[in-house]
Amino acid sequence: MATMKRRTVLKVALGGAGLAAFPVLTGGAGSAAATPNRGPDLVGAGDTSITVEFDDKLRSRVALKGTNVTRFDAGEALLLGTRAIDRFAYRGHQTRETWHPRHGAGVRVTIQGDSAEGVRKTVELTSFERLAGMVVMKVTYTNLSGAVLNVTGWRNGAHELLDAPGGFYTFSGTTHEDRRDWVQPMTDGFTQENSLGMVASDYGGGTPLATVWRRDAGLSVGHVEPVARILRLPVRRTGGGASIAIEGDTPRALQPGEQLTTDTTFLTAHPRDHFVPLQRYRQYMGDVGQRAPETPGAAVEPIWCAWGYERGFTVEQIVGTLPKVADVGLKWAVLDDGWQTNEGDWDVNTQKFPRGEADMRAFTKQIRDAGLRPRLWWAPLAADPDSNLFRQRPDMLLLDQNGNKQEVTWWDAFTLCPAYEPTVDYFVAQARKFIRDWGYEGLKIDGQHLNAVLPCHNPAHGHARPEESTEGVARFWQRIHDAVHKANRDAVVELCPCGTAFAFHNLPYVDQYPASDPESSYQVRTKGKTMKALMGPGSSYAGDHVELSDGGDDFASSYGVGAVLSTKFTYPQASPTDPYVLTPEKEVLWRKWVGLYKKNMLSTGEYRGELYDIGFDKPEAHVVAKDKTLHYAFYSDRWDGKVELRGLGRGRYRLTDPFNGVSLGTVDAQHNTVKLTFERFQIIVAEPIL
Repeated sequence: MATMKRRTVLKVALGGAGLAAFPVLTGGAGSAAATPNRGPDLVGAGDTSITVEFDDKLRSRVALKGTNVTRFDAGEALLLGTRAIDRFAYRGHQTRETWHPRHGAGVRVTIQGDSAEGVRKTVELTSFERLAGMVVMKVTYTNLSGAVLNVTGWRNGAHELLDAPGGFYTFSGTTHEDRRDWVQPMTDGFTQENSLGMVASDYGGGTPLATVWRRDAGLSVGHVEPVARILRLPVRRTGGGASIAIEGDTPRALQPGEQLTTDTTFLTAHPRDHFVPLQRYRQYMGDVGQRAPETPGAAVEPIWCAWGYERGFTVEQIVGTLPKVADVGLKWAVLDDGWQTNEGDWDVNTQKFPRGEADMRAFTKQIRDAGLRPRLWWAPLAADPDSNLFRQRPDMLLLDQNGNKQEVTWWDAFTLCPAYEPTVDYFVAQARKFIRDWGYEGLKIDGQHLNAVLPCHNPAHGHARPEESTEGVARFWQRIHDAVHKANRDAVVELCPCGTAFAFHNLPYVDQYPASDPESSYQVRTKGKTMKALMGPGSSYAGDHVELSDGGDDFASSYGVGAVLSTKFTYPQASPTDPYVLTPEKEVLWRKWVGLYKKNMLSTGEYRGELYDIGFDKPEAHVVAKDKTLHYAFYSDRWDGKVELRGLGRGRYRLTDPFNGVSLGTVDAQHNTVKLTFERFQIIVAEPIL
């Protein structure tokens, strides 16, 4: 291995053009410019390059396009309770070209250093040409001290993004029980742990990526393990900027000579928001088989759900609404919660369907006879205390390390173990019956407990490791998805984790990803941007019931991000105080948006999330490309000023406002601003002039 003299810095330039490592004399100030990506643009992200420099204590500094965005930080550390081993005297490094059968060509740099405590740190950094700006990292600690080390965990990718005018934003793909925004400004004192574990008995999991960014640069960290891991991605507003890291709890007595290797993590430096880092993560995971399924055509058809009538619905109310649903232009009719006797047995409620399953089959036929597709609400992996399943099959329960059951709070039920084969077989049989026997063409699978579970300690399951339950959630969804599509290959599996961020490892076995009980139009849009990055073109993101948006009528937020439109209106009025009744005034608006949606089908376009920053660009902007036509959507409580139309190609474009049916003039890439005055939203179509 090469040696490094005092005041020298190991420069590791990583980006789309590859990776190189060499000593650079710095004298402690400045750095050589990062090598820019000379290869083709990747997903419109442009010229992207990340540079990581290590000093003689193996602290690291990150630069984006040659500009330092961090100081030298203790990027990797071994944790021993309140103490961290984070300074390692440089010992040497090696560089070699590498080839991955899925990721392609890359370069790997291995760096070593020894701490005063007798721990050797080996950092393995890999960059691939097709994954510009993404550094994949694995760290190994070897105990050379001759004494036992009581390790509590590890930390990777720990950096402080330096302060800059305008402040910071952050994105977290992890679960929070209060269902907070996924994208938030980092106000003074802001701190968020971002745990991928269970933050409550039935809330947990998520997408293993967190981001902090300022107006000109951002950092993202996460893990690329093929199964779910219980890690943390803490972010914090600091006096000098915004900090980020990824941390794992690995309590163990590290014996002399033993090694501890961290999970495989990554660090990404990027301009603008979290969209491109999520794309890189998706590309990496897609290479190893974790990718969205081919979307059934029915998954982009607009949706009506009977939840406007809630659990007290009558079959007559739903059937009576179907003609209006079809007349408005919707294609799905969803039977929601209330059709069943309990969560667990999932027997038909004979108070609503007197002949049981025979009436259920007749009901789905009535939906199809109305020209609609039937979809059924379902919440598996739970058992009510009064269900036969709970009484007769306690072996299916998920138990924590103290032998306690895990409560599903919304339904007062208990979680079942997804890695126990009898549990899996039980719910697979139910899903098959719903599709093959009852005639449903889709499932709306609902519940915050479906995202992730605690490690299971039920002795009846014979788990080799308690974490098999955590890792088994994705395999459970794979079995359900396979069973549904074997029964009807065009069926749609929708998964709604009730306000929580989606657990990425579940998503390859899902056909539609809703906005998951949004609490605002902002959540509809930011979740849309996130899911479009995470699942890629052709995937189906649904805006959830428009009645959950601002004012209960903001179809514009779903439409502008390319989401499938959804509503839960009642018709005629269900009660004198019914807030969801489709009034004549509402019907005009509903028809207009559904007509625009079906005309342009932005849900099948390419969402160009790299063009605008969700935090710093005002007004908030989104773009969907369909062939050579660009569909822009701008959002603000009130706006009066110019906006920039980014992403235009060669030639001139004719601008129209499709909602109001007016012309807005012409533009080209060199003259791409237009003055707008609007409230709430402005939709613009930019069509090339041939």
